Amino acid sequence: MNISLENIDKVSAVLTIKMEKADYADRVEKALKDFRRKASMPGFRPGQVPMGLLKKRFGKDITAEEVNKLLGEKLYAYIKENNLNILGEPLPSEDRQQDIDFDTMEEFSFAFDLALAPEFKAELSGEDTVDYYDIQVDDKMIDGQVKMYTQRAGSYDHVDSYEAKDMVKGLLAELDENGNTKEGGVQVENAVLLPEYMKNDEQKAVFNGCKVNDVLVFNPNKAYDGHDVEIASLLKIKKEDVPAMTSDFSFQVQEITRFKEAELNQELFDQVFEKGTVTSEEAFRNKIKEILAEQFVADSDYKFILDVRTYLTNKVGKLEYPDAFLKRFMRVSNADKGEKFVEENYDKSIEELTWHLIKEQLVKAYGIKVEKEDLIATAKNITKIQFAQYGMINVPEEMLDNYANEMLKKQDQVESLVNRSVENKLSAALKNVVKLNHKEISVEDFNKLFA
Repeated sequence: MNISLENIDKVSAVLTIKMEKADYADRVEKALKDFRRKASMPGFRPGQVPMGLLKKRFGKDITAEEVNKLLGEKLYAYIKENNLNILGEPLPSEDRQQDIDFDTMEEFSFAFDLALAPEFKAELSGEDTVDYYDIQVDDKMIDGQVKMYTQRAGSYDHVDSYEAKDMVKGLLAELDENGNTKEGGVQVENAVLLPEYMKNDEQKAVFNGCKVNDVLVFNPNKAYDGHDVEIASLLKIKKEDVPAMTSDFSFQVQEITRFKEAELNQELFDQVFEKGTVTSEEAFRNKIKEILAEQFVADSDYKFILDVRTYLTNKVGKLEYPDAFLKRFMRVSNADKGEKFVEENYDKSIEELTWHLIKEQLVKAYGIKVEKEDLIATAKNITKIQFAQYGMINVPEEMLDNYANEMLKKQDQVESLVNRSVENKLSAALKNVVKLNHKEISVEDFNKLFA
């Protein structure tokens, strides 16, 4: 077997593999013997089909299969042994690949087009300056978090008379044109209303100052401006029946409840954080500030990596790529999407490829490796942030472990965790290499950077 590589230019090459019968004969013979042991044909017992008959019937297919297996093994072994940094996958050469006929040929020549990664050096040092955004946690944000916790831990108290935002429960009954309960009309027991959210101010005012046992008259259709979803839900009717439902309804108030936010006391502190770790309102607010600041570090690091990407891409400059090959590879990989897809997405794919190659160099230069423990830590951190968004700070470690293990069972999530872990480690490493141009910024202005 003869394998040769010819460089067409700096980023293109042709790999040729010439194969003689002696290279694959033993493999074909073994494959035929293995096939014979399992083969079953009319007139012969299993395993007793004459070899000559098998060769005549199946020899061509088995030879083709074994030659292709050997070809794949030698192709990728050569690429690995010679440290060829290829882009995409080898493709049969459009110019040099000869026709193959397993019926008449015993010697074969296979030619593959290769795309080689461009040579460049991505380096950073203390002379390189990159912006780093320090997101500020202000009192308004802390107030918002405090309110979220007090509302989450709040309760509903029974009251005697209605005020705005109270919830009322009672008996709804459809009325006829004379204002009497309509025979066979719609009735709903334990109907729940939040008058404050009615769209019609006149109907909303019907409930002002009402008390338990009062009987009120209002029109649901007017109250909700004919909105079918809200009216159907309230009256327990089908949405298509809403337009015809224009009747007034009586509402006998049976219960009025008012939401009361939880007090800022030790009971709330212990609900939100580990018991005893916070013992005052000041400490509660400081702890919230600390957690928010910690969460924002991940956002700042993400923006930092994006800025490093832009900085290094500009520093490296425009790289040479084998455009014809890469477009061909995109067409093969996205055969169902057509030529238009390739033309519309090629430039973007080159941007991503350039960053991928730069990142590969950085990861190697700084010895970044991702172990299973890193994936678990990243998964747990993502889970903690997600829980924190819903006000759950003191999440048990066992629950975090369970969520992390579930994420690791899904291949697409594993790939995402690997990328996130690599970028986390890369960010930590590069922050100690480049000069950071710290910029204080509000969360609102920080979010505008991504608009």
